[in-house]
Amino acid sequence: MLVTTHLIGAGVVVVVSSVVVPAPSPNRGTVLSLVVAAPVYVALAVVVGVAVGTTTTLRATRWAMVGAAPGPGDRERTLEVPVRLTAMQAALWGGAVLLFTALAVLLQPSRALTTAATVSIATAVVCAVAYLLTQFAMRPLAARALAAEQVSAGPRGVGVGTRMVIFWCLGTGVPVLGLVLLALLALTGTETSLTRLAVTTLVISSVVLVFGLFITVLNARSVVAPVLSVRDALLDVEQGDLDRAVPVYDGTELGLLQSGFNQMVAGLREREHLRDLFGRHVGREVAAAAAAAGANGPAELGGETRTATVLFVDLVGSTAYAAGHSPAGVVEVLNRFFGVVVDEVDRHHGLVNKFMGDAVLAVFGAPVELDDDAGAALAAARAMARRLAEEVPEVGAGIGVATGEVVAGNVGHRSRFEYTVVGDAVNCAARLTDLAKDEPGRVLVARAAVAAARGDEAGHWRDHGAVTLRGRSEPTEVSVLSAAQE
Repeated sequence: MLVTTHLIGAGVVVVVSSVVVPAPSPNRGTVLSLVVAAPVYVALAVVVGVAVGTTTTLRATRWAMVGAAPGPGDRERTLEVPVRLTAMQAALWGGAVLLFTALAVLLQPSRALTTAATVSIATAVVCAVAYLLTQFAMRPLAARALAAEQVSAGPRGVGVGTRMVIFWCLGTGVPVLGLVLLALLALTGTETSLTRLAVTTLVISSVVLVFGLFITVLNARSVVAPVLSVRDALLDVEQGDLDRAVPVYDGTELGLLQSGFNQMVAGLREREHLRDLFGRHVGREVAAAAAAAGANGPAELGGETRTATVLFVDLVGSTAYAAGHSPAGVVEVLNRFFGVVVDEVDRHHGLVNKFMGDAVLAVFGAPVELDDDAGAALAAARAMARRLAEEVPEVGAGIGVATGEVVAGNVGHRSRFEYTVVGDAVNCAARLTDLAKDEPGRVLVARAAVAAARGDEAGHWRDHGAVTLRGRSEPTEVSVLSAAQE
C-alpha cells in the first residue's frame, strides 16, 4: 500500500514537472537525465524503503510475533512505527529533491526552482498520506500494545489539534503555496501562453484537490473512528452491558478518551458488583435506601418509628437433626429451607432482615412502605407453611407473625452497623414462633395482624384464643390457619 502510494506520487511529479509546470521545455540533457535517473532512483528508493521499513517494523513488533506481552520499550517502539516509517520515506523523498534539483542546476538551471518546488510539494503530500495509512494499518498492534497499560500519563506524540493543523498545511497549505509559486514563475519568467497557464492551473488544482481530500478524509477517519467507538460503547453501557470495552489504539487524546471509557466501565462493574453483594447481604431495598441516603452524606445511626409487620420462622428439632446427619446433608436441608423462605418473602415484597442460625427474621413495611404490610406477611406465612411441608419434609418449622410499631434503622457502631428493626412486634413474632411449633399448622399469628390485613386475607385465619407470651403480663389474642388452610 505504501509502495503504491509513493509510486503514484512519483508518477505525478514526472508528469507535472515534464508537461504541466510553466517552465522552459526540458532540453536534451534534462530528458536523458530524467529517463535514466528517475527510474533508477525510484527503484532504489523502493528497494531501500521496503527493506528498511520492513526490518524496522518487524524489529519493533517482534513481541507480537512471538506472542509475548509488550514491555515499556516494546510499547513505545510499536507506537512510534508510523513516525519512523514516515521519517524514513521523507528522507528518501528528500534525496530525490536534492538529486533532481542538482541535475537541473547542472543541465538546465532555469528549471531548478520549479523542479525543487514540485518534488518538495509531492514529498509533503505523499508522506502525509503514507503516515495516515501506516497509522491505520498499525491499529491492531497498537491496540495490543496499549491494552497492557492504562493510558493516563498524558498524550504521546503529536496531539489531535496539532496533527490536524499539520495535515491541513501538508494537504492544503503547501500545495496551494505551490500554486502561488508557479503563478509567480509564470508572471516573472518566460512567456507562457494563456492556454498552458490554464492547463497548468487545472492540473495542479486537480492534484491538490484529490490529495488534499484524501488526506482530509483519512485524518477525519483517524479522529472520528475512536469517538464513534466510544459513542457506540456508551449506548451499550446505557442498555446495561457493563462488560463492554473499546480497544485503545491511539496514544493521543483519543487514546485517553478510549482508556478513560474503559476505566469508567471497570469502575461501574466494580460498583455494580459491590451493590449486588451488598443487596444480597442486607436486601435490595436496604441497599437502595442506603445508596439514596449516602448521596446526601454518610449514613447515620438511629432510625424511625413506623408500623410494620414482622415474620419470624424457626426450624423444629434442628439440633437433633444435625446430630444424626452429615454436615453436608444439614447444609443442603438448610439451603432448601432458606430458599423457600427467601422466595416467599421476596414474592410478597418483604425484606429478609437476617439469618440467625436456623431462623429467619423478615420485615414487611420497612424500609419500603407497603399498602398492606400485614396482608403481605400473612400471605407469605401461608405460602411458606405449605411449601416447607412439601419441599423440606425432613424438618418442621414454626412461623410467627406480629404487627406493631417498630424502630427501623441502623444499629451498631459508626464504623460497623446493620439495618434492623427493634420493637415489641419483633419480640412478639419470636415468641409466637416458639408456640407455633406445637400447633397443627405450625403457624401462629397475632390477631392484630389479621385485623390489620386488607382484602380477603382475614378469611384464611380463625381465632385461637389468647396466650400469655414469655416476658409479658397481659395475654395476646392469636389466630391460626383456618381448617381449609391447614
